[in-house]
Amino acid sequence: MNHERSAILFTRAKELVAGGVSSQIRINEPAETPLFFTHAKGSKMWDADGNEYIDYIQGMGPNLFGHAPDFINKQVNEDMEKGYVFAAQFEQELEVAEMVLDMIPMKDATIRFASSGTEIDQLLFRTMRGYTGRPKILKFEGHYHGWMDSVNWSVHPPLDQAGPEDAPVPVGESEGMDKGTAEGLVICQWNDVDLLEKAFNEHGSEIAGVIMEPVLANTNCIVPSTEFLDALQRLCKENSSLLAFDEVITGFRIARGGAQEYLGVTPDLATYAKSMAGGFPISMIAGRRDVMDLIGDGTVYHGGSFNSNVMSISATYASLKYIQGQGDAFYADLNGKGLRLMEGLRDVAKSLESDLHVQGIGSVFAISFTTKQEITNWRDHARNCDDAKYARFASEMLKHGVRLSSNGRIHLSSAHTDEDIEKTIAAAAAVLPNL
Repeated sequence: MNHERSAILFTRAKELVAGGVSSQIRINEPAETPLFFTHAKGSKMWDADGNEYIDYIQGMGPNLFGHAPDFINKQVNEDMEKGYVFAAQFEQELEVAEMVLDMIPMKDATIRFASSGTEIDQLLFRTMRGYTGRPKILKFEGHYHGWMDSVNWSVHPPLDQAGPEDAPVPVGESEGMDKGTAEGLVICQWNDVDLLEKAFNEHGSEIAGVIMEPVLANTNCIVPSTEFLDALQRLCKENSSLLAFDEVITGFRIARGGAQEYLGVTPDLATYAKSMAGGFPISMIAGRRDVMDLIGDGTVYHGGSFNSNVMSISATYASLKYIQGQGDAFYADLNGKGLRLMEGLRDVAKSLESDLHVQGIGSVFAISFTTKQEITNWRDHARNCDDAKYARFASEMLKHGVRLSSNGRIHLSSAHTDEDIEKTIAAAAAVLPNL
């Protein structure tokens, strides 16, 4: 597959943009050069050399309905004629809030809008500390909550630096991070009741709250055990710590009520972004009224010029209205497509005696290479999964017109077709024997 034009553009980009990309994960595109794209629609993308791809990155998750869905285009085009950024309130913002609160399981909750997942998680941490008066947030290895210094620790730490299983050492994901911010975190293994109890026994009186991806989409799309969820809720209650779900990926993607509905657990607070607006930038925090009142009265400060801008609210309005109009059929179809792709890949792997491993939920799942039947947390992945083999797989799939993410996470959209799924399975069958 020819990528000559992308290579030329990337050479030019490196002179103009640091590293030639505007988000570091893009440098790991599974091609010989980071690709440049000219347009995208539905499940497809076209690069600068005219190559067509079935896209399972889908903006790293936001494109729940595929690229540039007509119903969002229409709504945003109409609403943006009224203005872009009011730095003030407008009625559609309230209509979106009402839809959100109707869809998520939280009762007597309020919300606040912002622009990105990283940003809204920072507000979450500030709010948990402000409400409890405590200094520390319990964070799990393998979970990602944005790239800010205060939380970008032990996301995917090398095991030779991460410390003992029962006493993890915070490992920064970047040079230049403020080392002092690690003191505001308690790092713990995820999906392990004994180690969770140990962390609370040692730090319970300091823990303002616990943050986690309720389905660990940044490591193998792991669904936590019922025992772990029960222990987590119990320990938070016993220690007067808040429980928060980072639903930046799972919110409005895996179910109408997100991971809260899927798992049957309602946290005190939750954050959202990606799939809310079908590809437009927005984020949101939702939570118990008594906790959120600290944001409301300014005790916990939150600002932002672009918060609830016209285009993002308009796109969110269109997205949620569409989901509500489709009812249960929307998620049955979306997750059904993903489950068919997962089963198809598993069948191909079994027939070829490949160690390709598929794990997760229909609309978002992960591909890795391991002989284990199930991966349960980050260290389990680091010890047992062959990331280099996945990189080769993604690179070869791209040559067959299938665009996969560098981290193994697959995002289905409502625009993916049965033909897309069949072509993807066929591509895997062609690629796997040669890895």
